[in-house]
Amino acid sequence: MSKPLGYYVSYTPGDESFLEDLQERYGSTLEKIGNREKLYLIGVLASQLSVKTPGEIRTEIYELATEINDSLQTSDRAGLIEAMIAQVRWGQNAEPVHHT
Repeated sequence: MSKPLGYYVSYTPGDESFLEDLQERYGSTLEKIGNREKLYLIGVLASQLSVKTPGEIRTEIYELATEINDSLQTSDRAGLIEAMIAQVRWGQNAEPVHHT
């Protein structure tokens, strides 16, 4: 079960912020946004954050994206998204670990 928006972001009820408007329009758990629409928004937000994050993307990571899409089932790809979001949010692996 999903937690309310305020659990994930700096939203305080009554603060008249964009987040309050978002919650009023789409529900406290964003239940009025469909899964396909949420995935679209995740892609847009991730793309914009990627552009603003310093560093380069290694060629092997572009190749890895294709491998992931070809090799994993939908539920595992969604789980991988969830895992990486948590790692990005909480600062895990901020810099890539290069294997020799």
